[in-house]
Amino acid sequence: MTTVFANFPVTDLPRSIVFYEALGFQKNEEFSNEQASALVWDDTFWVMLLTTPFYEEFLSAGKVVADTKKVSGALVAFTVDSVEKVKELGRLAEQHGGRVRRVNRDIPEELMYELEIEDPDGNQLEPCWLKS
Repeated sequence: MTTVFANFPVTDLPRSIVFYEALGFQKNEEFSNEQASALVWDDTFWVMLLTTPFYEEFLSAGKVVADTKKVSGALVAFTVDSVEKVKELGRLAEQHGGRVRRVNRDIPEELMYELEIEDPDGNQLEPCWLKS
C-alpha cells in the first residue's frame, strides 16, 4: 500500500487545522507540532500543513514558496464515495473560509462529479466521485 502526503505551506497553522478538520480530516498529534500538522483523510492520504518558514526548509536553494492565492502550485485530487460527499465537502469548505468552484467538463453527474476547493491559503484540493 502507498500513502500520499500532500505538503501545503500555510500562513496560519491553527486556522488551517480548523479548516481541514471541518472537512473531515483527523489531526495526528504524533506528527504535529508548532511548525507542522498532519491531517489524515484515511490510511492512504494525508495533508501535511507546514508553516511557510518550515516549508521553505524543504526547498532547494533559490526556490521560493508560491503565493497560491495568485498561482497554482498543485491540484491534489482524491476520490470520495458519492456525489453528495463531494458537495458536502464544498459546503464545509465555504463555511470555513475556503473557496469552491465547479468546472464544467461536459461529463454527466451520473458518471463523474468534482469540485475545486481552495483552503484559506489558496492550496487546492479536488474531491471527486467517479462511477465504478
